[in-house]
Amino acid sequence: MIKLYSSGVYLLNGKEIAADDGSASVSVSKEQAKKGTISSGIISAHNQSGDERNLMLKFDSLTSHDITYVGIIQTARASGMEKFPVPYVLTNCHNSLCAVGGTINQDDHVFALSAARKYGGVYVPPHIAVIHSYNREMMAGCGKMILGSDSHTRYGALGTMAVGEGGGELAKQLVGRTYDMPNPHVVGVYLEGEIANGVGPQDVALAIIGATFNNGYVKNKVMEFVGPGIAGLSVDFRNGIDVMTTETACWSSIWVTDDKVKTYLTQRGRGGDYRELKPADAAYYDSFIKIDLSKIEPCIALPFHPSNVYTIKELQANAKDILAKTEEENKKTGLNLNLGLKYRNGKIWAEQAVIAGCAGGIFENIMAAADIMKGKNIGSGNFTMSIYPESQPTFLELVKNGAAETFMKAGVLVREAFCGPCFGAGDTPANNELSIRHVTRNFMNREGSKPNEGQIASVALMDARSIAASAVNGGQITSALDMDVKYGKYNFFFDKSIYDNRVYDGTGKPSADTELTFGPNIKDWPKMPALPENLLLKIVSFITDPVTTTDELIPSGETSSYRSNPLKLAEFTLSRKDPGYVQRAKDVMKMTSEDIKPLINKFAARCTLPAVRYSCGSAIYARKPGDGSAREQAASCQRVLGASANFALEYATKRYRSNLINWGILPFIITDESAFSLGSYIFFPQIKKAVMEKTETITGYVLGDTVTEIKATLGELTDSERQILIDGCLINYYAQEK
Repeated sequence: MIKLYSSGVYLLNGKEIAADDGSASVSVSKEQAKKGTISSGIISAHNQSGDERNLMLKFDSLTSHDITYVGIIQTARASGMEKFPVPYVLTNCHNSLCAVGGTINQDDHVFALSAARKYGGVYVPPHIAVIHSYNREMMAGCGKMILGSDSHTRYGALGTMAVGEGGGELAKQLVGRTYDMPNPHVVGVYLEGEIANGVGPQDVALAIIGATFNNGYVKNKVMEFVGPGIAGLSVDFRNGIDVMTTETACWSSIWVTDDKVKTYLTQRGRGGDYRELKPADAAYYDSFIKIDLSKIEPCIALPFHPSNVYTIKELQANAKDILAKTEEENKKTGLNLNLGLKYRNGKIWAEQAVIAGCAGGIFENIMAAADIMKGKNIGSGNFTMSIYPESQPTFLELVKNGAAETFMKAGVLVREAFCGPCFGAGDTPANNELSIRHVTRNFMNREGSKPNEGQIASVALMDARSIAASAVNGGQITSALDMDVKYGKYNFFFDKSIYDNRVYDGTGKPSADTELTFGPNIKDWPKMPALPENLLLKIVSFITDPVTTTDELIPSGETSSYRSNPLKLAEFTLSRKDPGYVQRAKDVMKMTSEDIKPLINKFAARCTLPAVRYSCGSAIYARKPGDGSAREQAASCQRVLGASANFALEYATKRYRSNLINWGILPFIITDESAFSLGSYIFFPQIKKAVMEKTETITGYVLGDTVTEIKATLGELTDSERQILIDGCLINYYAQEK
């Protein structure tokens, strides 16, 4: 079904696969063939450095939603921004509900509209479209690059290389700087065969995630989709796979384009944004995945990660063992699931179903669910179901073609465009319930529960087709392949007037006289200190889970309403993973020179301390932090509470590490976690000099009853990243240039 190659691969004429094992007969050099990928051409066109190995990228447009745009604009304002230099789309699909009461969510929306007017941006009001649907419909185009402050910024199926990053990277673009990184490896994803009726894009995506996430096969790389199997997939189907590539930990994605993409863009009034994209006759891929679509079966990802994948058939055959295994794995992280309760009378049962957002709320997914549910219902019991179309144009089409009526008669709620079910701000199940969802993630708390308060629910990811099949069976987990359904072919009539009449588009038309509208919850970033000559760190959280997600670093859900208030939001840092963190970090911030002096004396008794300044900051240790969301608050909240460093065996994503750097937090990598523990003090003499002089291995000293050495590295850093760390954060870095 899915084959991962152990070597690089030459793809010849788009069809012939030749492994780089010495047997391939290729008329061009490997270096020339590397330039034959679609990715290489697009990256080269956007690279400002003149160096193919070290990129300095400028993007065609930017996009953010209402959890992130206030902080980004505040950072860019403090860094000297006077107008948006490229189109910048501000959507309102995350904080469109008033999760914590009061005016603060709508205050953010009013701020965004005033910013779009002042700086020349695009403002998409609440409930009109989710972020990625609007960008697919109105911004993506063949050969473009888009940078978004949401991790699922993926428009590869439309020929656009899109990247999800923390807000600092967007702020750099807003002040005319570049996105800097080494040129990424490119992984060819070769699709062949035809998909079976009842198998959907989420099934394909989960199969890929299950095969690649845990082994890091595509981590921080580009996934380039090629092969004859693409022609048999609709653009909606491709979009549904593409948006989920984020869960593999890849950096970006791109697909071959064809007449179906041209039609998609033309229907939306943007036929001029189409051009054919395909690899050269000889293209070299650093890694390669071959997928037989005909062998993909309906899948389910059990809690609490999209990579915890089984086929539904496999789960049904071994339910007791698989559910018990999932419970046991989650016990290691302190969670006591009761998934065994879902297995009754030889069947697995869920209490809730949701189809929503940029992955599930796509037109064809919803229509396939309607075909399954036509003339049926979900019953009057405890099982519930909601559908959130991705945009108002999609919703209108569902009303016009009768699908909305089908769902309503079946007892399904059809709701507005909203991302809440994907990040824990809507449709929270009851305690111990299981929700089956076609959304992007099923991390802990993504369903809105609070395990640290004894409230725990869980989400399993499935495709809309199998969710609908399960719904008409009263919540019994059912594969869509087990349903006798005739799926229709439905035309989509895109009505652009919905956007023309409601979306504010001020691109290229800034109005400097416009006053920004600040609600009482919108606060400026606090001042951040520069990196001292010598740094004393106290470990205030020590996490040994295999992976720590950004949802655990700063919870989503109702906390999202405080994203415009750095001090208030910081109170939630690690609140569901390590509730004592905030107070421990604050205690470090209160330490005086008299508190620090005895600790430094331990070091001074062993070594001569240069007569220079030192200061104390907090630090966390986690084995592999940063999986999941691009949200910069996972780092900025630590910084607001006085964090100066993170320690890790590795970082789960580039974007989390970039967030640390942009907020002046040293991203240390170590190899021995036994060298220190919670409460340990670690002293790094002459740390500023080490960063400045690009010292490869930095020596620190653990100050216990005895003084022991610890070795750490900072990984690859550009010169500007080193200076950002020295200055203390991105805002300080730009202030130094004024």
